[in-house]
Amino acid sequence: MLRRKEQLIIVRGGGDIATGTIHKLHRSGYPVLVLEHEYPSAIRRHVAFSEAVYDGTSEVEGVRCVNVRDYEEALQVLETGDIALLADPNCQVLHQVRPWALVDGILAKKNLGTNRQMADKTIGLGPGFCAGKDVDLVIETMRGHNLGRIIGSGYALADTGVPGLICGYGKERVIHSPAKGILISRHQIGDKVKQGEKIAAVVTGHGEVAVEATLDGILRGLIRSGYPVTEGFKIADIDPRESEFENCFTISDKARCIGGSVLEALMYLEEKQGY
Repeated sequence: MLRRKEQLIIVRGGGDIATGTIHKLHRSGYPVLVLEHEYPSAIRRHVAFSEAVYDGTSEVEGVRCVNVRDYEEALQVLETGDIALLADPNCQVLHQVRPWALVDGILAKKNLGTNRQMADKTIGLGPGFCAGKDVDLVIETMRGHNLGRIIGSGYALADTGVPGLICGYGKERVIHSPAKGILISRHQIGDKVKQGEKIAAVVTGHGEVAVEATLDGILRGLIRSGYPVTEGFKIADIDPRESEFENCFTISDKARCIGGSVLEALMYLEEKQGY
């Protein structure tokens, strides 16, 4: 008998990588409750369920996520067949419900409090988690041969701080804030930009500091206009392949790979535990 509707999965984080996992779990029949920060800072906003915090709802590839005020409202949303999202970074909802499984998809490069007592099945994405200690299983998030590998003991690879290469570009693809202030965007995700072109500005107490494109390409990600940033904060992402416009609005290969691994990992734990 299909029991998926009874197997609530809580996912910490609703950014673009976590969204690949949330989307896959939802389509596989699991009810999913997403826990987010009160002010998410997703770069690839068009493929991040976290945007529901601001807009009330977020739709990614035909799947809808609805922002809710509490667990009771979350249950109502889940009953309709949508994904529910609750601003609850400290997992207070766990005082009301014990989920069938919990996935930490924050990708903070460190563990922000997830532990094996939170659910019978726990999974951490990327660095910061020790499989068999902090969580049951860890999923490798580093691009390369081991991307998506399910780790049963130990850690994922440490963060290098260097983005994956696209057309030979790595760190050049990612733009960080040049100052502390309020980001005001001058472009939209999907726009073609040229190296040196002003794509945004950071408004400080002393005026505006320009944010310039680091290379020619498509603006694949850009933080929400009006967001308060600190110096060095990641604010934009450029894809040098100008033909890849549609990629700005679909789940990435990396996120889909990780999502598939999470699904496999949960089925493995279900088989191993017997429930």
